Amino acid sequence: MNTTWRARLSQFLVVGVVVAGLAPAAGAAQSAEVNSAPPGVVPALQKWTGGTGRLVLSANSRVVVPAAAPAGLQQVAQQLAADVAEMTTLHPTVVTGTPAAGDISLRVDAAADFGAAKPELKPEAYRLAVGSTVEIVGGSDKGAYYGSRSLVQAVVSSSDHLSLPVGTAVDYPDYAVRGFMLDVGRRFFTPQYIQSTLRWMGWLKMNTLQIHLNDNGFASKYDNDYSKTPAAFRLKGTNPEFAGLAATDGSYSRTDWDGFESTAAKNAITIIPEIDAPAHSLAFIHFKPELGLNGGNSDHLDLSKPATTAFMKSLFAEFTPWFKGPTVHIGIDEYPSDKTAEYKAYVNTIAPYVRSLGKKVNAWGSFTQMSGGGAGYDKDMVINSWNNDWYSPKAAIADGYKVINSNDALLYVVPFAPYYHGQGLDGGWIFNSWAPNIFGGSNNLPAQDPNLLGGMPAVWNDQTWVDYTELQVHGLIEKSFAALAQKMWSPTAGGTDYSAFLLKVATVGQGPGTSYLPETVMLNRNPSDLAYGRPATASSSETSGLGAANAVDGLDVSRWASSYSDSQWLKVDLGSSKSFNSVRLNWQNAYGKDYDIQTSADGTTWTTVAQRRGLTASGLDTLTFPPATGRYVRMQGITRGTSFGYSLFSFEVISDDLARGRTATASSSETSGLGAANAVDGLDTTRWASSYSDSQWLKVDLGSSKTVKSVRLNWEGAYGKDYDIQTSADGTTWTTVAQRRSRTTAGVDTVTFPAATGRYVRIQGITRGTGYGYSLYSFEVRA
Repeated sequence: MNTTWRARLSQFLVVGVVVAGLAPAAGAAQSAEVNSAPPGVVPALQKWTGGTGRLVLSANSRVVVPAAAPAGLQQVAQQLAADVAEMTTLHPTVVTGTPAAGDISLRVDAAADFGAAKPELKPEAYRLAVGSTVEIVGGSDKGAYYGSRSLVQAVVSSSDHLSLPVGTAVDYPDYAVRGFMLDVGRRFFTPQYIQSTLRWMGWLKMNTLQIHLNDNGFASKYDNDYSKTPAAFRLKGTNPEFAGLAATDGSYSRTDWDGFESTAAKNAITIIPEIDAPAHSLAFIHFKPELGLNGGNSDHLDLSKPATTAFMKSLFAEFTPWFKGPTVHIGIDEYPSDKTAEYKAYVNTIAPYVRSLGKKVNAWGSFTQMSGGGAGYDKDMVINSWNNDWYSPKAAIADGYKVINSNDALLYVVPFAPYYHGQGLDGGWIFNSWAPNIFGGSNNLPAQDPNLLGGMPAVWNDQTWVDYTELQVHGLIEKSFAALAQKMWSPTAGGTDYSAFLLKVATVGQGPGTSYLPETVMLNRNPSDLAYGRPATASSSETSGLGAANAVDGLDVSRWASSYSDSQWLKVDLGSSKSFNSVRLNWQNAYGKDYDIQTSADGTTWTTVAQRRGLTASGLDTLTFPPATGRYVRMQGITRGTSFGYSLFSFEVISDDLARGRTATASSSETSGLGAANAVDGLDTTRWASSYSDSQWLKVDLGSSKTVKSVRLNWEGAYGKDYDIQTSADGTTWTTVAQRRSRTTAGVDTVTFPAATGRYVRIQGITRGTGYGYSLYSFEVRA
């Protein structure tokens, strides 16, 4: 489980226990409202029919499978129980028999009604019915597994972290291939990364991972010397015939690969291994220089030599037994087009040879560039249509092939490169404008064309000379991964509100077993950010999906983008006059070179409180200034940093309250719902209330020693008549820095004093103003 989830769980534990404790019984409805909104799962459900009330899971809830359930369904049940235990406070057991109230039952029924699911995709379809029990019926074990993903996500996204809305979902994919391709040939990715990615993909109902097992850098970056150019083949067997072939900077043993296959099977994923030849083959040429063109000074195999094809056959024969899935990818892209005859002979030899080993064959589409079309080539293959000029989807289909959308212009990421989406795909564009049938312009296919199997975005690690990590690559992928998963499952079921979709993504997270992968698509609400969730407007928006609200939604993957001119602005309404002393802007690539930060009491007359001049790069930019007040805050652009407009992932207005969001404790709390944290949460609607005696206190830990000059207390009706403000370095020895005596009313009380230092600040009650305790809506500490 991600550490992020551990942090989130702390928000839910108390609430979950209270709700479970109040529920009359497992399965009892808590309200009569119809659950018209479907559970917030990713990808979104195809069909939802809401009932009334909620089913609250409890410590007595079990996962139940029929007697004599097949091993595959039993595995799904065991994994469901483990994932519920990881993602919630519950620890259900797995049993066979008949479900009781509050139980989760799993079964498989290939003949069940799965609505509009295509017949060939019914094995991945499922029904999820919530009433007095939860029932998941899958078209196969895979369908049951996908139903279990929706179940866990629905529980995780519920406010109590324990319940589900009563109703019935019918869900199924629109496309058979919902894939992702990772180039490990040019850059080694650890087994831990592969395992975590498989779990993440299963969580999002993606079903195909293609692993590109060999490749090489660009010789032009290495003095055009192929002997110096890095190249790698990532499988390491024990056969002496291939000793020295596996990369020394990282490779996968048979044990590693078996682990990948096992995890993939448990998460309804097929692994497609790719051994790419006759181009991208420098690893093989380093191993056997005599097999390369130009005397080995090339990354292309010399197909005029029978030994070359014989070697490739021996390689497939050696490693194909490792592969549990039905398909092997043979590459065949980007070979010199003046060697068409040798190339065609190679394709027509290797494809049937791999099939003779018991596997289906996939390949990169290249036939237009190589031969003007697919005439004369082996037809029993599936084509990844990666480039419209090399072999467009329409050309491949006309030649008799089924295709997968891997279009380079739309779906390639080359990490940190100035081409092919070096900073990751734009998830908003994917969500609003892409679907598996979109290849660009006249190459688009009809939606759900019967010859279109689905989509497969790709990460290519071309830049072997650039220093970056696998986790940095993950950060680039995560920006769009959920949007891609949604569009490959159903291009329409996710709706059109990308911000709402991202909130669902942030809520469900990356799923169980993914703690190695840092989460970046998450609700990054800074407790000190006054702008979060407030109304925002702008001078312009490049498109309707890039509106001003994206800059204050707490998500650093949605963004506002202006039109392409200098004098553009973004404004946020804080709701009332607030005090703040900094702003934090997270610029997308289209950053502001020169801009002002301004405040206003009325949204019309503006005062500049900070200026930025000569910014040279995108990313985070924090401006700090003397405390300012205003209801409205805006970024007023002066000069753009690029030829585009201004584009902000986030615009935060940071309160100068040092206590906001910090750890607070108190001498007592009247009830568990009136705890000390309520006084520092930035909300004037929640409160701390003490027990009914005079000598009560509330203390906040500022995290480190700070210089403070005032506190602002917002008293509820149970106010303090006499109290002291104290500071401490260690939370034990206190110094009184201010006193308040004989206060007669509730409401706001600001206490100012000479500068004092301390890590801890507290209000020490002396005399209550009422017969109740002390009660504070807020306790603010200012420098």
